[in-house]
Amino acid sequence: MLSFDEILVQVNEIFKNILDNDAISLKTTTTANDIEEWDSLTHIQLIVAIEKHFKIRFTTSEITSYSNVGEMCEGIQKK
Repeated sequence: MLSFDEILVQVNEIFKNILDNDAISLKTTTTANDIEEWDSLTHIQLIVAIEKHFKIRFTTSEITSYSNVGEMCEGIQKK
């Protein structure tokens, strides 16, 4: 099982790739409001890429319950 920090590093790489921005440096408190390129369309792309990378599936209620990157990483870790 991956550590929380390992998951955060991998999620950060996914964000850089999907949003095409190498300057992104995610923190556990990062939200869509903190990243200009992160809109509703890229949110879907990020979720799909994260699910594919970690070979998991989020439920709709899980996706809508995450208020920041840290909560998303905790969700990944639980799977």
